[in-house]
Amino acid sequence: MNRAVMLRFAACGAIGLGAALLIAALLLSTYTTSRIAEIPLDIDATLISDGTGTALDSASLATEHIVVNQDVPLVSQQQVTVESPANADVVTLQVGSSLRRTDKQKDSGLLLAIVDTVTLNRKTAMAVSDDTHTGGAVQKPRGLNDENPPTAIPLRHDGLSYRFPFHTEKKTYPYFDPIAQKAFDANYEGEEDVNGLTTYRFTQNVGYTPEGKLVAPLKYPSLYAGDEDGKVTTSAAMWGLPGDPNEQITMTRYYAAQRTFWVDPVSGTIVKETERANHYFARDPLKPEVTFADYQVTSTEETVESQVNAARDERDRLALWSRVLPITFTAAGLVALVGGGLFASFSLRTEGALMAASGDRDDHDYRRGGFEEPVPGAEAETEKLPTQRPDFPREPRPHRRTRGIPTPARPSGANQATCAGSDRGTRWSWCCCWPRRYCGPDTYCCAMQCPHHGRMCRPTP
Repeated sequence: MNRAVMLRFAACGAIGLGAALLIAALLLSTYTTSRIAEIPLDIDATLISDGTGTALDSASLATEHIVVNQDVPLVSQQQVTVESPANADVVTLQVGSSLRRTDKQKDSGLLLAIVDTVTLNRKTAMAVSDDTHTGGAVQKPRGLNDENPPTAIPLRHDGLSYRFPFHTEKKTYPYFDPIAQKAFDANYEGEEDVNGLTTYRFTQNVGYTPEGKLVAPLKYPSLYAGDEDGKVTTSAAMWGLPGDPNEQITMTRYYAAQRTFWVDPVSGTIVKETERANHYFARDPLKPEVTFADYQVTSTEETVESQVNAARDERDRLALWSRVLPITFTAAGLVALVGGGLFASFSLRTEGALMAASGDRDDHDYRRGGFEEPVPGAEAETEKLPTQRPDFPREPRPHRRTRGIPTPARPSGANQATCAGSDRGTRWSWCCCWPRRYCGPDTYCCAMQCPHHGRMCRPTP
């Protein structure tokens, strides 16, 4: 295999590699990017928020009247895990949420608890629900001493839950509230930096105005068939109301909340959250009488840092497949194509040089063998022939068949010519080709083209 062929193979390989890299870059920037911009299937996070508020003392329920404490320390916790179904299209999140008083021990400090399950579209982050599929469920509350397994109550979910979609836009999204059991608008408010990460800030108002005024509280949707925790009837003394202490008074539980979300716009991860919620009992919705829990909690610094790191990991993964690899493959593909073009050019030049060298060698061998290009008859060197040829002793002729051609007369005197072919030096009027042929009685192969081989003989100097 010569050098030109090797260069030709290298050119084809480089061009093929370059084309493959460009196609891979195109696929990565289109198809693959859309496939990886989805809610991951390995979510397992514990989100903690803390703050203060007004809360009922659960121990006082066994006394003569309810006691409500002010400025108590509170901790809200969310445990987020992935359950089935979880596949290429959907992911199911199970979130256990609780609110505790940290100044109380064990179960005496538990104020609120709910386990919510929702199935989300991995691309849009919207709940997958319709008239036949609720898209989620909540667990029925149990007593502290209830040993029965939890019971899931189907609950239709709409909108977003616990996260926003990839490439979050600056617009209003419906965001589901599992306590209110319906979705409320989360409105875009602006951009804000959180631990070095640029985020979008969204606010949600449930029963409150943006200024924080209570205007439309919701009647608490009980999960019990008898609405045991939605309406409570007890004595005025227990409620702590003036008047007849034995008067039975029924109060309704109401709920209102305000939330602020700081969202990573690339991954849709909620990196920070502030929640203000008010659970209270009243006879008039707009006139709270007995507070169950009125609090405001904010994500702890550890939770914020963990969520920021998770968002950055998602950003890096998305950037790797959508920008870094496509750019790298494009650059490498272009370099390979240019290299293939150079190899092809070198191949053509090398092949041309080899062909030229072969032609020069043939011409050199031709001239070195005593052959020259034909010249016009007027310029050919000639000799005068004497009027009488001297007699020379006859030299023995090689025994070869002449195929019926008569033996030519031997040249004489100065008219003798030397064949420039393989019989150089033999004084016969034979041509230089093989097999030798007779050219004529007066030809002598001098300055004349051989009719059979096309080469010339030159006269004896």
